[in-house]
Amino acid sequence: MRGAGPRLSATGADFAVHAPDATALWLCLFDAGDHEARLPMARGDDGLWHVHVAGVGVGARYGLRADGPYDPDAGYWFDPDKLLLDPYATAIDRAFAYDARLAARRGDGGDTAPLAPKGVVEAPCAPVPPAPPVFAPGGLIYELQVRAFTMAHPDIPAEQRGTIKALAHPAVIAHLQALHVGAVELMPVNAWIDERHLGPLGLTNAWGYNPVSYFALDPRLAPGGMAELRASVAALRAAGIGVILDVVYNHDGESDGMGPTLSLRGLDARSYFRHEPDGRLINDTGTGNSIDCNHPVSRRLILDSLRWFVTQAGVDGFRFDLAPALGRMADGFDPAAPLLREMAADPVLADRVMIAEPWDIGPGGYQLGRFGPGWLEWNDRYRDDMRRFWRGDAGMIGALATRLAGSSDLFGGDARSRSVNFLAAHDGFTLADMTAYATKANHANGEDNRDGHDHNLSWNNGVEGPSDDPAVLAARRRDVMALLSTLFLSRGTIMLTAGDEFGRSQRGNNNAYAQDNGIGWVDWAARDEAIWGHARAMAALRARVAGLRDVAWLTPEAALWLDEGGAAMRVAQWEEAERRRVTLWLVEAGLAICVNGSGEDGDFATPLGAVRVAARSVEVLTAET
Repeated sequence: MRGAGPRLSATGADFAVHAPDATALWLCLFDAGDHEARLPMARGDDGLWHVHVAGVGVGARYGLRADGPYDPDAGYWFDPDKLLLDPYATAIDRAFAYDARLAARRGDGGDTAPLAPKGVVEAPCAPVPPAPPVFAPGGLIYELQVRAFTMAHPDIPAEQRGTIKALAHPAVIAHLQALHVGAVELMPVNAWIDERHLGPLGLTNAWGYNPVSYFALDPRLAPGGMAELRASVAALRAAGIGVILDVVYNHDGESDGMGPTLSLRGLDARSYFRHEPDGRLINDTGTGNSIDCNHPVSRRLILDSLRWFVTQAGVDGFRFDLAPALGRMADGFDPAAPLLREMAADPVLADRVMIAEPWDIGPGGYQLGRFGPGWLEWNDRYRDDMRRFWRGDAGMIGALATRLAGSSDLFGGDARSRSVNFLAAHDGFTLADMTAYATKANHANGEDNRDGHDHNLSWNNGVEGPSDDPAVLAARRRDVMALLSTLFLSRGTIMLTAGDEFGRSQRGNNNAYAQDNGIGWVDWAARDEAIWGHARAMAALRARVAGLRDVAWLTPEAALWLDEGGAAMRVAQWEEAERRRVTLWLVEAGLAICVNGSGEDGDFATPLGAVRVAARSVEVLTAET
């Protein structure tokens, strides 16, 4: 299936590597003592270099060296001193660690073999039997970073903490089932490298959005390799929970012109990366380089990588970081770009869950609503409008209604909502910090609080940061519960980030990518039981009432918007800047959702009777109540 990489045979192994501009290529085999044997490879007419090595089998460690022109300004980075990872290697012998010698110019840094992880030859497992995704649109996606989610979990054995294996632990599965999670979304699990500025700060990359390999798992998260991921996916599926992988195909960890040469750059930078006409690397990602996702070679690599995780691990689907890169052509984003067309037509991928983060910093980078049928999209308009409403901004009642109903203004050309509704994600404030910090507090990141977003739409309930005031704490808890209520009652798919269901804090850090410590880890011991109980109740309601998980557009026959007196909302009322109260009456579901965003308790008349709704809260009436 794969376009290159090692293939085992009865007599040894065949290796193939794409490097059309190289003048020489060597396969480098390493024994247990790290002694290297260099074997020259032969170039084919298609730009693939080949070699058959007799006697090589499972467990062999290897790398690549390439020679050719060295002219970084023109996109040529050939340097035989750099040991390179095969882009199709499915395992590595250790994690990547940044060293300045990996980024040295040709002739300046010496041999990098002692610094670079080696690929490991594996025999692929028998493919996972084809099965439809467990997750269905309208369900709950639970975003987590494997290490941060499990490191402080009291019930997980110490030797499993921080690993993918821990996700199959009964305590983890029970927690997910209590929230009626439809799928866990694992932040990147592919092998990654730290950004070069982190080491001097005493920090490491904790999130993994700096990949080197699109096949190999990071050994820190999966010491058991693909078998570990496969087993945990199977355990979660058996519990009715799908697995979605957060994948990063928009850039790689080789970064800008000052970055390390690790794999793609040293083999065929001119094909894999986007360049300006003058040869400079294009940076549409904010990380220094951008993969040319629609170059035939890159398309093959990406498609092979996606198929690999479906057939070898059985994952439900993928969330694509900075997804406009997938459809970016020379003249801008195209929802019918070759890669997107091929993904939709591929027999292995066609039924998988595909989720776009529909923005990046490149030209025309904001593409919310443009990925088309079959795609779900992170909806930052939902996030921002809900935050504005509960913060108390004027004139938000119409926006609240539009977001609760599935954002037809953004996805109205389809038959159903494709919105992934979320209030907080890995990048940004946690849900609890959103109500406790009006400004970010990222000093622990070592950048004088310059990093991270300033546009947080957050509030602090009168005291910035930690507080012992019972009234302040009660107000913050109330706000988190109101936010959770609107999330669980929203039309479309919903997403919750791990720990937000019980008030997790990152101490005001809204960019904890480098905090592999108590700031970034989920603190299970500090769980707010009131918030946790509320989240479970709302999750149970959503699971019980099918109408809350239906993503089809609401029609006037199926839903009515009522004022607090029980009358249909008039146009003039929608335009009242200070209006903070509304009821959504879902006729077929027999459900009345009463939202009181004002600072005063209020009486609501509904088709199911009258109810008093506390200030800044949501009350739900059903026929059974």
